[in-house]
Amino acid sequence: MSQVLHTPPPTTAPPADDLAALAARHGLTVSGARPTLREYISQLWARRHFISAFSTAKLTAQYSQAKLGQLWQVMTPLLNAAVYYFIFGVLMGTKRGVPDYVPFLVTGVFIWTFTQSSIMAGTRAISGNLGLVRALHFPRAALPISFALQQLQQLLFSMAALVVILLCFGVPLSASWLLAIPALVLQFTFNAGIAMIMARLGAKTPDIAQLMPFVLRTWMYVSGVMWSLDRLLSNHSDLPSWVAPALRANPAAVYIDLMRFALIDSFHSSQLPPHVWPVATAWALVVGVGGFIYFWKAEETYGRG
Repeated sequence: MSQVLHTPPPTTAPPADDLAALAARHGLTVSGARPTLREYISQLWARRHFISAFSTAKLTAQYSQAKLGQLWQVMTPLLNAAVYYFIFGVLMGTKRGVPDYVPFLVTGVFIWTFTQSSIMAGTRAISGNLGLVRALHFPRAALPISFALQQLQQLLFSMAALVVILLCFGVPLSASWLLAIPALVLQFTFNAGIAMIMARLGAKTPDIAQLMPFVLRTWMYVSGVMWSLDRLLSNHSDLPSWVAPALRANPAAVYIDLMRFALIDSFHSSQLPPHVWPVATAWALVVGVGGFIYFWKAEETYGRG
């Protein structure tokens, strides 16, 4: 007696088009899908209070374990300036021929620290906050932007000490100080953009955070933080023809020179790079907008894997 085994007919999955239509009919969307650029900007604006509160909380907690507390926000760049003054100003003699060298140096250190800290914080914005990224749904650009805003708040605290230094060294209060406002707006836009670029790179390759201190140290040396680029270029006319335009167009040097021009009476417009305001605006728009779009394009990948 033979026994016939009947195997069930193979089941076929419904076509993907049918599933997509079914999901759309019931208002279902792909989990973690990247929104359109317009929607993304709208989501960020809706969370502007979170961005502000998060940056303020991070700033408050930064020195909460130190006995001097928030005084370190001012003391850290001042101590850096003191070290640079001794090494470069005194031992290497870079202060010769530079009027108001202490205000010149302190302004450069404070403005450079703003960019440096924004980049370092942005590099770890995603990789250092994976718990928050994986637990909550929000536009991830809020993190690097909030870290850049945190560094701006810290700079504003330091500016109080900078004003005291300027007045103590005989730099007069003048209407040109108001130029610091648009200069800081442009620098913040640039810093936020580059922080978003580094946040995406750091999310994919966390080892970049270990490399960045060496890159930033090199960038600092060519940005005229401790010496006058104008005087350096005039004393080394034998440099290749491309060096002077590259150093003058360096965004860090551009923003440092703008702040020196705004705050220091002896820093004249002849020491500024050509077309400095258009160049500063171009850097802010290209890096700010470009960095935002570059970060947005990888929105659905953050926190995965």
